Amino acid sequence: MEPRNQTDVSEFFLLGLTDDPDLQPLLFGLFLSMYLVTVLGNLLIILAISSDSHLHTPMYFFLSHLSFTDICISTTTIPKMLANIQTQNQSIRYTGCLTQICFVLIFVGMENFLLTAMAYDRYVAICHPLMYMVIMSPHLCGLLILLSLLISIVAALLHTLMALRLSFCRDLEIPHFFCELVQVVKLACSDSLINTLLANFMASVFGGISLTGIICSYAQIVSSLLRIPLAGRKYKAFSTCGSHLLVVFLFYGTGFGVYISSAVTDYSRKTAVASMLYIVVPQMLNPFIYSLRNRDLKGALRKIISRITSLQ
Repeated sequence: MEPRNQTDVSEFFLLGLTDDPDLQPLLFGLFLSMYLVTVLGNLLIILAISSDSHLHTPMYFFLSHLSFTDICISTTTIPKMLANIQTQNQSIRYTGCLTQICFVLIFVGMENFLLTAMAYDRYVAICHPLMYMVIMSPHLCGLLILLSLLISIVAALLHTLMALRLSFCRDLEIPHFFCELVQVVKLACSDSLINTLLANFMASVFGGISLTGIICSYAQIVSSLLRIPLAGRKYKAFSTCGSHLLVVFLFYGTGFGVYISSAVTDYSRKTAVASMLYIVVPQMLNPFIYSLRNRDLKGALRKIISRITSLQ
């Protein structure tokens, strides 16, 4: 195929999850519902935490930022898919595709680091309870958020700038519902080895550091809990970690599933389905996971909902 430089490429085509026209209305309704649930659920979490002074603690500070990040991840990907289905137009502009790649990487990176910060927060709360408010000071919490955002932005910009050097062939079809970095790199006619090595290296480093931090934090937590004589106190202490652990398994489990599916199969539609489980489902389920297992948060949510209904 005759290569075309990126300056000649005006648009890509997102093929979505299926070519069947009869399934498009079903997909539109399904993704619209998932997007609304994600946005409303996470927005309620943010409102509940900001409106209740009892929830102004480091744990809920990180949770509110996690909810905001989940909204951003979904908003970066789903609305464009819905617009394409509604207009029956699969195109996305070249600049729009690279912008989407950049923002997806920023917010996925943010979620990765936030989950690590939340694990460290639980470690300090359980292993050093008397020093909790001293160690997890507002200054440290803000610094962790700022550092996570800065690293995520730098990494995302690096990937995006490296994608700018690629030349593309006539086949500009992305078998996906959003512009995923790996899929765009696969379309390149020019040498993309550096892009692939960079993506694998940074994913391994950032994912490895975060997972190591989470595992070490929970290893210390388990070790500390084993020294507690009363079973009731053990359960009460570890119950605050249950929601976070479930979200961690959901986020990294689906992410690992995407990596495995892309490595063992050439059928890109299966990879697209796996990516949907990674980029859509965890963000939708996180509010339910945290609210259903947290008495304080459920109480704050009831107050918010009662205020909203009383205004009607």
